[in-house]
Amino acid sequence: MTTRREFLEQGAATIAALTVPALARAATPRFAELKARPARVQLAPPTYPKTEIWGYDGAMPGPELRMAQGARIQRSFLNELPQASSVHWHGIRIDNAMDGVPGLTQPAVEPGQGFDYDFVVPDAGTYWYHAHNRSTEQVARGLYGALIVEEPEAPDIDREEVLILDDWLLDPETAQIDPDFTSRHDRSHAGRRGNFIATNGRFDLSLDVKQNERLRLRLINAANARIFVLSIFGMEGWTVALDGMPLSEPKPVSEVLIIGPGQRADLIVDVTAASGETAHLVRVEDQEGVSQVAFPVSGRAGRHIPCPRTHAWTYPAWKKR
Repeated sequence: MTTRREFLEQGAATIAALTVPALARAATPRFAELKARPARVQLAPPTYPKTEIWGYDGAMPGPELRMAQGARIQRSFLNELPQASSVHWHGIRIDNAMDGVPGLTQPAVEPGQGFDYDFVVPDAGTYWYHAHNRSTEQVARGLYGALIVEEPEAPDIDREEVLILDDWLLDPETAQIDPDFTSRHDRSHAGRRGNFIATNGRFDLSLDVKQNERLRLRLINAANARIFVLSIFGMEGWTVALDGMPLSEPKPVSEVLIIGPGQRADLIVDVTAASGETAHLVRVEDQEGVSQVAFPVSGRAGRHIPCPRTHAWTYPAWKKR
């Protein structure tokens, strides 16, 4: 027979088990895992040693999360870093409890602990996820990845590319990340600017294309302080969405596109360069153009109907949102 004392002790244990926060249940993850851990990647040219980073699943960038509009994200975040961390789902409309902001919506996840994220993605668009504890340092060490929510009706394109733009502050001798994240200079200049610029963790990203191929380029600025000023060469294009939200009308990329830290932009581009030439996503610095991403052209694809200058071309799926 159970005594009153045993009954109360059992009840207290049951209540404690029900109220333990998600971060303390990480020993047995309920969902697919997303680990933040140290790793080494070939960030600089191969004549340099690998760079020590912090990455989700040890990758740079972290794994791309792609799902349909209205689908559910379920991830058990595990922290294998020497610092507390969390995951913020940048731009997604979700409950505060899942937003990943330590001290506001959840406790910071301590080293060796975890947290279960579980939410629905209500809007189609280009988003990203990143660390949100000591983010000036943790994002600069590589803790970010793309989050793509696909619309029910895809636009008329041949393919798409997700391009995460970033800069890194590296020691030019060792190719290691500068560990001083409390620099007075950086604080007085509203952020840390890097000396090494990459796309998807590569300084020389090159993507083969065909003439007349139509691409959707999903651009994400993961830099801490750098504003990317971009243009296109060997392509004709239109901006169709900013920060995950569709524009009411496509806007021709006739001059430059400016993307600040954390911002995203979706472009639809037609490759106009001839076979044997190279098109470029161009970064403009000091009034000079530098290739951010190269698109070597080989062969030809069927020609698409051009996007009219009258902006009659629309995104029917986005009009439903």
